[in-house]
Amino acid sequence: MRIVVLRALKLGDFLTAVPAFRALRRAFARARIVLAAPLAFEPLIELLDGALDGIVDARPLEPLPPQAEGADLGINLHGRGPQSHRVLLAAGVRSLVAFRNEAVSESFGGPAYDALEHEVARWCRLLEHAGIPADPSDLDLRVPALGVPRRIRGATLIHPGAASEARRWPADRWVEVARAEHQLGRRVLITGGPSEVERAQRIAAAAGVPSTHVYAGRTSLRELAALVAAAGRVVCGDTGVAHLATAFRRPSVVLFGPIAPSAWGPPRRPYHRVLWNGTTGDPHADHTDAGLLAIPAARVIAALDGLPA
Repeated sequence: MRIVVLRALKLGDFLTAVPAFRALRRAFARARIVLAAPLAFEPLIELLDGALDGIVDARPLEPLPPQAEGADLGINLHGRGPQSHRVLLAAGVRSLVAFRNEAVSESFGGPAYDALEHEVARWCRLLEHAGIPADPSDLDLRVPALGVPRRIRGATLIHPGAASEARRWPADRWVEVARAEHQLGRRVLITGGPSEVERAQRIAAAAGVPSTHVYAGRTSLRELAALVAAAGRVVCGDTGVAHLATAFRRPSVVLFGPIAPSAWGPPRRPYHRVLWNGTTGDPHADHTDAGLLAIPAARVIAALDGLPA
């Protein structure tokens, strides 16, 4: 049996779907299950301990590559449709598991979509409706088998970037947080993507963080995962690194702005802290969300200091 799972989105989307991936493997132990998603996530597949057999390179709402065509079962973990439903149907899947959309008759047997539902619970509920038991708490990843320098093991990992300006807390406040961690005797590590190198270096220089502790633009996705897994604590915005902290059970403080943590926040565990002003906005805006700006540095510093070891 061949199963293709569509979720051609970003890192946080991949990680919030882990319980669904694992549920599919338990239900179809002998099937070949492939994920249609950006090929950049391929290094994370091995951390799922066999939940997925591989990945086929896919972009949001674009036709799937030939190797994903003709599957026995298509699982739409991408969205509510109709566009994403049609991507799978155009690839010739023989059966479709998807949320009901009035524009796609093949989806009429699916459940109704709930826009207020938590992202993890949403896809588990979709599978449950199809008779596939899923556990929303099954979020863990295996730690990558990569060496991490001793000098940064147990450090406070600060990830100041985000996919959009709306979710980027001001750089000067990250400087305050990094300085406070230093004053408490904790080492600081700063991560980020290739486009966030200058921001990370500027924060490090102003906070007195050694340049050797700035890993922005220097890591692969697998290496970034290893850094998060080795961190003593993680502090970041509503971004993929927050979900890596969840996957490796690292104590974390996550700052939310335009999106409510009830939709994308970490599970309720004693070692995760969520800071949110209680307002929502446009997550794709070209300016920092007002609710995120309402979170002062002192509140983040206190939350970090209150995390369990």
